[in-house]
Amino acid sequence: MWHPEIDETPLRAPLWLSYPDPPGEDPSPEIDRESSVALDEELEKLWKVVVWNDPVNLMSYVVYVLQRLFGYSLEEATELMLEVHNDGKSIVKITEQERGERYVTRLHSYGLQATMEKDN
Repeated sequence: MWHPEIDETPLRAPLWLSYPDPPGEDPSPEIDRESSVALDEELEKLWKVVVWNDPVNLMSYVVYVLQRLFGYSLEEATELMLEVHNDGKSIVKITEQERGERYVTRLHSYGLQATMEKDN
């Protein structure tokens, strides 16, 4: 039976730790900074949150939702609602993608039709 005070065999590293790196392979490859920056820029592009006109919701309700969700004043929310009513849609917010998706989900939960578009 093995006992630490009796067994004087030196401990060895597991076999897989003793192999050197294969020739020609760098164990820590360089990060392509240009593609990393391009990815960051892509992720930071802004998106438009668009509310669409529908025959169901009252204009006063749309104003209420815009005030509650985005914190717009009565005048700002009314102007956006009239744009939805007269033009069929209105850009109610320009923000980053993840936040825009949350706004669209919240607008849907209030029963409004909303989508997102890339901002140029």
